[in-house]
Amino acid sequence: MMLALMLIGAHWLCDYPLQGQFLFDAKQSGRLRVYHLIAHSGIQGAGVAVVTGNVLLELTEWLAHTIIDEAKVRGRTTFAQDQALHIVCRALWLGYLVVSVALLSGQSISVWWR
Repeated sequence: MMLALMLIGAHWLCDYPLQGQFLFDAKQSGRLRVYHLIAHSGIQGAGVAVVTGNVLLELTEWLAHTIIDEAKVRGRTTFAQDQALHIVCRALWLGYLVVSVALLSGQSISVWWR
């Protein structure tokens, strides 16, 4: 449960105070729009890496966050849908970690859900 809260907290920290108005505006439009979008998504990936210690999840978050935010910039998703998709990704990362740890330790996955 604590890991889930940390993943969500890292998302909020990276999506609000660590994004700031400059990155929010710059990833919407401008000459370096894509660069700023990738930079913001990289901050999100770093947040996942700090919480999980997993480079694969960091890179996966970086890519997923870029795709999700680009969809919002293009008007294909609303703000609420954007945030829901980010939280779904965090749930997927958590599920991956639980299954990985259970498999590596030889335990049943049901042990982790008690």
